[in-house]
Parts: sequence; C-alpha cells; structure tokens
Amino acid sequence: MDEICAKSKPRDRILDTATELFRRHGIRGIGVDAIAEAAGTNKMTLYRHFGSKDELIAECLRHQAEKFDRKWTAIEAAGDARAQLSAWIRLAGDYLEREKRGCDLANTAVELHEDDDHPARAVIEAFKIAQRDRLAVVCRAAGADDAELLADTLYLMLEGARVSRQSIGPEGPCSRFVKAAEAAVRSAIGEPRQVAAT
Repeated sequence: MDEICAKSKPRDRILDTATELFRRHGIRGIGVDAIAEAAGTNKMTLYRHFGSKDELIAECLRHQAEKFDRKWTAIEAAGDARAQLSAWIRLAGDYLEREKRGCDLANTAVELHEDDDHPARAVIEAFKIAQRDRLAVVCRAAGADDAELLADTLYLMLEGARVSRQSIGPEGPCSRFVKAAEAAVRSAIGEPRQVAAT
C-alpha cells in the first residue's frame, strides 16, 4: 500500500488502493472510509473523482479490463492464428499460476449476483463477451471448423480453472489447464503445421 500512496495523483492512488482492497476483502467487505484512508486522501476527494462506491468499483474493473486488453498486443505479435492461440493459452496458464485470487471481474460478478443494475455489471459483461469473441476470431482464423465451440470450450476451461485454483489450490485441476487447452485445440484443429527447414 505504501507504494500506491507514493503516487502523486489522488485519483490514481484511490483506484489502485481500491483495486487491491477489493481483491483482498471483496467489494462488500471494504468501505469508502477505509479506501480513502489507505489511499492517503479523504471521502470527499474519493466522491469527487468517482461519484459513488459503485462507480469506483466499476472504474476499478474497467482499469483491470484495459490491462488485459493490452495483453492482446503480445498475443497478436506471436505470429499466425495458431501461434496466437498457443500464446493465449500460455498467457492464461501463467496467470493461473500467479494469481491465486482469480479474476477480479468474475469475483465481482459473484458478489453482485442480486444486483443487476450495478454499473460494474455492464463492465463485466462487455469485457467477458469481447474477450470470448476475440478468442473466437482467432479460433476461426486458425482453421477451427466450429470456432464458436472451440472459443467457448477454451473460455469455460479458463473460468473453471480460475475457480478450481481458488477452491482446491494450485496443484488441483487448474495445474493441467495448459495441457487440457492444447488438447482441445488439437482436437478441433489438428496438429500444428511444421515449418520445413530450408
């Protein structure tokens, strides 16, 4: 938290602090007073920048979604569509090893199960649909006969692996995500083509 409080802009401090506190305690488990104090500011400043706790939650999730969106640059740089699928699987596998608390957006969706009008819901839905659709485009370009089914399979495997990581731990089924996802790709597309040596 001290690193966050060293930032100069109050809005950035609040956003980073809230993201960390929501991740640690859940969105219902931490209030604006605690967020403002941990960010080295006050409630008035928090409300001036975000309007409400609900808007702060939505903005934290937007910020997380933008971070992952930027990962697609690395995925797209991996080469052809088949290489991009492999890069997506490796990126997801690395995330599973590193992040024991799962997906901030999915965790928030679970906490908001009774609040359909919460502004964070639109952020979560738009991000999750866009990520799945982007994956379907790559599956189609890689030659999958049923790109939608492959994208759904990979996406469900990732979401399930995230939950497994939280409920069983890193040695459970989530530890086999990369192998399972690669097997799903091989089943849908076949073995990757070998580049002939020149």
